[in-house]
Amino acid sequence: MIAHVQTLFRFRELIGMWTFREIRVRYKQSLLGAAWAVLQPLTMMLMFTVVFSQIARIDTDYPYPIFSYSALLPWTMLQTSISFGVNSLINNMNLVTKTYFPREVLPFGVIGAALFDYLIASSIFVLLMIYYQIPVNIYFLWIPVFVLIQIFLMLGVILLGSALTVFYRDVRYVVPLAVQLWFYATPIIYPIKLVEENLPQFRTLYALNPMVGIVESYRAVILEGVPPNFADLGLSAAISITLFVVAYIIFKRLEVLFNDLI
Repeated sequence: MIAHVQTLFRFRELIGMWTFREIRVRYKQSLLGAAWAVLQPLTMMLMFTVVFSQIARIDTDYPYPIFSYSALLPWTMLQTSISFGVNSLINNMNLVTKTYFPREVLPFGVIGAALFDYLIASSIFVLLMIYYQIPVNIYFLWIPVFVLIQIFLMLGVILLGSALTVFYRDVRYVVPLAVQLWFYATPIIYPIKLVEENLPQFRTLYALNPMVGIVESYRAVILEGVPPNFADLGLSAAISITLFVVAYIIFKRLEVLFNDLI
């Protein structure tokens, strides 16, 4: 695996070029351009605020708009990267079959474009913090760690999903359903205390979802001004890194078959 990483490092300029290509193509001939990176989580936040703070009335310790957006920000990055990343090999079949380069460059480029969207969407979160008078604290320095853990998670899912899609095209239909179920299994529209109060016996199993530790860590450092729950965050990191390593090994072993099957 170290040899593969060294090879990938030699192609770092190609990863950068492919990232810019992904960003450019995604918003080409779009009236709003990169503003779509903001509109998606913003629209969902507004809809959830109306439904779950005015109709269903889910009780949260913080104003629902910033409560939901703090989770929608990392979730949208995950959802976007998976949506584009799983199909990155078959959508670029001509490039895969005709040119030599490490095939993981394509999923890595998708991750880079998702990070670009994440940074743009973060501007709305800054405005929400100003509006609701959420102070900046020292624990904000943990945020790059959360992003890094999530990158490992996204790469693991995308590398495994994109490799399997080459062999089984049904995967691209299963992934949207799986992501939707994953969304409801993550404390985005509801606080984690509802799980702890109503289903305490499933709390440990619930934490096996790596996005639980990531989302709750964002809320802890930003909204509460306290350190993250190291047990949940550590579990998320362990699962994400393990998934990445396993997925990368599988991806590289199957890579030699991609040309024949695509």
